[in-house]
Amino acid sequence: MEDLKTKITLFRSLFRGREDVFATRWEKGNKSGYMPAYFYDPYHYRAYKMNGGTFQNYPDKSYLPLTDEQVARHLNGAQFIGLYPLLPDNTSWFIAADFDEQDWITACKRFMEECDKISVPVYLERSRSGNGGHAWIFFDKPYPAHKSRKIILSLLTTSGIVSSFDKNTSFDRLFPNQDYLSGKGLGNLIALPLHLSSVQNGNNCFMDSVTMEPYVDQWHFLQSIKHVPTEHLERIYSDLSQQRGIENSSTDQLIIKLNNAIQLNRNGVNRVLINFLKEELNFPSTEFIIKKNSGRNTFGTNRYSGS
Repeated sequence: MEDLKTKITLFRSLFRGREDVFATRWEKGNKSGYMPAYFYDPYHYRAYKMNGGTFQNYPDKSYLPLTDEQVARHLNGAQFIGLYPLLPDNTSWFIAADFDEQDWITACKRFMEECDKISVPVYLERSRSGNGGHAWIFFDKPYPAHKSRKIILSLLTTSGIVSSFDKNTSFDRLFPNQDYLSGKGLGNLIALPLHLSSVQNGNNCFMDSVTMEPYVDQWHFLQSIKHVPTEHLERIYSDLSQQRGIENSSTDQLIIKLNNAIQLNRNGVNRVLINFLKEELNFPSTEFIIKKNSGRNTFGTNRYSGS
């Protein structure tokens, strides 16, 4: 695949997010980060800054849209783009799990094995730094983020990557990292793959999960990627909801369900047993651990599963 336009079309068919805004990576000394790309008059801004203003409160700026030209500049190494995956209607075209720490490769493989059990194709990209990876899952249509995140967090738990008993995990966060937009921002961003200079260093590109070597022809590989039908995701989500239905059962009879954890319906547990479980068998909450490790606000989330 030699034609640049064809490559861009393929690239944008996979890595789809907000198109009215994107982010660019910046570096200054030992510091680096991402910020939205803006259009503004530099001369007007310079005068505004000389009068004590800052770029943050500069009013005459607007987001640059994500165009083919901007994507081309990313692919040829002229800039490094970050994509905002959470759409204004709180859906996304994909979900990606971010792994780092020393055992990120082992965790990625375990996660991919868990995805394979439910027939969800997942694809591994080594991150820009080379010290971690992103496991990408692509959808055929935009799918509600709160549902896709619930599915993936469940897989991370059942695979043992995230555990109530072990706070040390190589899993960092999901993209998107929110169920819903708060109305105060754009949500978190994910760095796009295939930035030229990073790929030349063996990073920011897709890898064979068996050999852990980059695919020789990245574009041929991208052509082979399969999108998960949202109907299949909906069946998985429905099954998860039914499995967890016991927790909200209205019966006063005690129901005990055994799988990789012990589940009890709260209405069937008397106050004496509840107090015992809280005081004697109080394990850290998986949800609390995930939020804490991913840098999210833990306010309102029980620290312990028995709380």
